[in-house]
Amino acid sequence: MAGSAHCTGWKTLLGCPAMTGTSLSLGTIWLTAVMLTVGAVCGLGAQMAGLPMPFMLGSLGGAGLAAGVQGQSLLRDYRFPERLRTVFIGLIGVMIGTQVQPDLLAEVGDFALTLTALAGFVLLAHAGNMVIFQQLGGYSRATAFYAGMPGGLMESLVMGERAGADLPVLTAQQFLRVILVITLLPTGLSLWLGHPVGSAAGATAMAPAPLPAMSLPLILAAALGGLWIGRLLRLPAGQITGPLVLTAGLSLTGLVDLHLPFWLIATAQVVVGVSLGLRFNSMSLAMLRRSAGLSVVSVLWMLTLGALFASVLARVTELPFVQLFLAYAPGGVTEMSVIALSLAANPALVSLHHVVRILFTVTFMGMFARRTGPDEG
Repeated sequence: MAGSAHCTGWKTLLGCPAMTGTSLSLGTIWLTAVMLTVGAVCGLGAQMAGLPMPFMLGSLGGAGLAAGVQGQSLLRDYRFPERLRTVFIGLIGVMIGTQVQPDLLAEVGDFALTLTALAGFVLLAHAGNMVIFQQLGGYSRATAFYAGMPGGLMESLVMGERAGADLPVLTAQQFLRVILVITLLPTGLSLWLGHPVGSAAGATAMAPAPLPAMSLPLILAAALGGLWIGRLLRLPAGQITGPLVLTAGLSLTGLVDLHLPFWLIATAQVVVGVSLGLRFNSMSLAMLRRSAGLSVVSVLWMLTLGALFASVLARVTELPFVQLFLAYAPGGVTEMSVIALSLAANPALVSLHHVVRILFTVTFMGMFARRTGPDEG
């Protein structure tokens, strides 16, 4: 594919500039349409099967299977257009922003404690991951250090490449962290609660019908305006926090009352799920087997640690355990926000904690990175 020769290292896995520019080849557009259709069909199938978070997990599984089957042929040079993903991440930010209500401000005092405790969670999670990846995985110090970062996916790849980490292994571990968390967490919550979480029925209840004629243009304008603000102010995770902050401000002032239809929420889940599933296109089967086993151990360690923090903080602050557990689960900001949104579990609180987790992670890693040094030999 044109331009693919100029995309090397971690940039290839995060979206080649040639693929994210304004001009996309017809082949890319066609494959994107096919993959989104596959994701939507798999999402509907997962919904019919009663699986948790059906549209995100179903589309992720369908895209991952397609990448495994066609990764060396039809999808060999394909990269999901990042600009399309960015727009839908912006829409997710708008969805979360609409959930910000004045009563959220009453919980600000509790946030101070739960956000501060995140620093301890990040340090403990990273220390445990270092042991897992070095002792069980046999990774070098630099690779284990950056693979064990409980957040900051892009930053870990950039910093790890500079430090001499094994980039393919590092990439696999970081993406598997996100994928496993968003797969295991809804499944575990479904078993605990006794019913599938994020079901169509529950999500539909969040979006009253009919949809006003001007809602879609306003929703899109809020997403694009928020993306511009996030980029202008260089907000952390600006693709989601920019639209979130803008929409939250509008919601709190009462100037705009936006309600997002379920079909738009489901579509955003399909886009996120397909883009994640296609990451398997860059992983060999041997690497995937090895990395997956270590990721399961690492993710279970972090989820257990997060559950302990959430349990203690729930007693101290009286905030719901599920909200705190989602806030401490080490998935991606976008993916965890989608799960919280589908559960109506205070998505604004969850998003805020995940942004702060990434800030803590990147800050701590920057402070300690010089101790790892480049790999030797």
